[in-house]
Amino acid sequence: MFGSRLKDLRNERKLTQDDLGKLLNVSGKTIGTWERDSRQPNIESINKLATIFGVTTDYLLGNSDEKKSQKYYELSDKEKNDIAIQAERLMEGIESGHNLNFYGEPATKEQKDRILIAVKTAMEMNKMEAKRKFTPKKHRD
Repeated sequence: MFGSRLKDLRNERKLTQDDLGKLLNVSGKTIGTWERDSRQPNIESINKLATIFGVTTDYLLGNSDEKKSQKYYELSDKEKNDIAIQAERLMEGIESGHNLNFYGEPATKEQKDRILIAVKTAMEMNKMEAKRKFTPKKHRD
């Protein structure tokens, strides 16, 4: 299982065995023995391979069919983008409704940027918490 997954990942990246060997400081022949399941790499090499190919070690070792590990509560790029849009709209509403002031002085651009960051962070945290709370137990860690 390991060997075939390694070979598939290497071919997807259009790397030769020698190319991959150079990245790991081993020979191309060593990569060949791993791909034929004649030998197994050490744990350090397995971790490096997972990093190079952007997959989990469990995937490489055949313990999982999921290439990437994403926790059920992690936000997707789309969710992060939606939150950023909502935060921008919130800031526009704050600024257009009443002047945003701190201690009687109009807010500077830097202060507004910090508020926007804080709002986005809070919204992302709330979204992750909701995903944690409402995800079925069978999909949780």
